[in-house]
Amino acid sequence: MGVVTADGVIVAVDGGGTKTDAVALTRDGTVIAHVRGPGSSPHFEGLDRSVEIVDALVHQVAGEVPVVQADLYLSGVDLPVEIARYRAAVAGLDWARAGLVVDNDLFALLRAGTDEPDAAAVVCGSGINAVGVRADGAVVRFPSLGALSGDWGGGSGLGPEALWHAARAVDGRGPATALTAALVDHFGVASVPDLIAALHLGERDSAELTDLAPAIFDAAATGDAVARGLVDRQADEIVAFVRAIVTRLDLAERDIPIVLGGSILQAGHALLDDRITAGISAVVPRARIVRPSTAPVAGAAVAAALHAGLGAAELGRLRAAFGAPAPLLAGG
Repeated sequence: MGVVTADGVIVAVDGGGTKTDAVALTRDGTVIAHVRGPGSSPHFEGLDRSVEIVDALVHQVAGEVPVVQADLYLSGVDLPVEIARYRAAVAGLDWARAGLVVDNDLFALLRAGTDEPDAAAVVCGSGINAVGVRADGAVVRFPSLGALSGDWGGGSGLGPEALWHAARAVDGRGPATALTAALVDHFGVASVPDLIAALHLGERDSAELTDLAPAIFDAAATGDAVARGLVDRQADEIVAFVRAIVTRLDLAERDIPIVLGGSILQAGHALLDDRITAGISAVVPRARIVRPSTAPVAGAAVAAALHAGLGAAELGRLRAAFGAPAPLLAGG
C-alpha cells in the first residue's frame, strides 16, 4: 500500500488487446489526466513492448510528479508466473518503486460494474476471459491461453473461424456463406484463396483476422446461417464461463451480478445478447446482467485509490469524475 504525499499522484492503467487507458489522480480523488494509447496486452505485444507502452502512458499522465501508487490491470497477464514476470519487468522503473499492483484487466472490469462481493465478469473483445469472486475471498480464474486452455471466442477466435468457413465454401467442402464476400471486401483482395496465400506467405498478418468480428455479426443479422452459427457459438462460450464460475463458487442459486464487457459484448449485437441472456438465466436464474456505464479504467482507478489509502469522500469524488451512478466498491 502506497503512502500518499501532497505532491504524489496515483496512477491506474487498464490495458487491453487494442487500447490502453491510463489515469492519474491526486490524493483528494481528483482525476488530473486521462490518456489512451495502443493495446498493451503482453500476449499480443510481447512483454518488452507492453512495458514500453505502459511506461510511456504512465509518464504521460503523471508528468514530473512522483507516483505513489500504480495499479496495472492488463489483458494477457493471466498466470501467476506472468504476473510475477510483469512485476519484475517494471520494478526498476521510477513510478513502480512505491505501491505497485499488477493483475488481469478483468478485475478492473469487475469493479467498474459492481460493488458486490459475490460476482462474476466476462470480457469478450479481441480475446475472451472471465473471473468470479466470492465474499469469503475465493476467486475463480482461467488461464485464458487460447485453444491450449480450451478457450474460443473474441475477435481472435471469430476471425480465423470465419476464414475457415469461407475457404470451405469456395472449394465446395462447406455451405455457401456471405462471409466469403465479407472477407474479400474487408481485406480488399480478389478472392479468398488469394487471401489465404497472402497469409501463408507472410504477406499479410494473421492478426488482421481479429478485426472481422463486426462483419460476422452483420452477416448473421442478415440471415446468413454460417455466421449465425458463429454468433451462437460465441454466446454459448460466454455462458459456459458463467456456468463454470457459479458452479465452482457455489453461487448458482444466489442473486449475483454478471458483468459483461469488451468490445463485442458492448456493441449491442441483438442476436448475441439475447442468446447470452437466455443462457445465463437458465444457469443462474437470479442473476443480474450488468453492462458497466463507465469504462474499466474507472474500476482500475478506484482499486488503485483504495490501495493508496483514500477514504470515502475521495472515492466519491473519483466515482463522480467517471460518471459512476453508484459506488464501485463496497464500503466506499
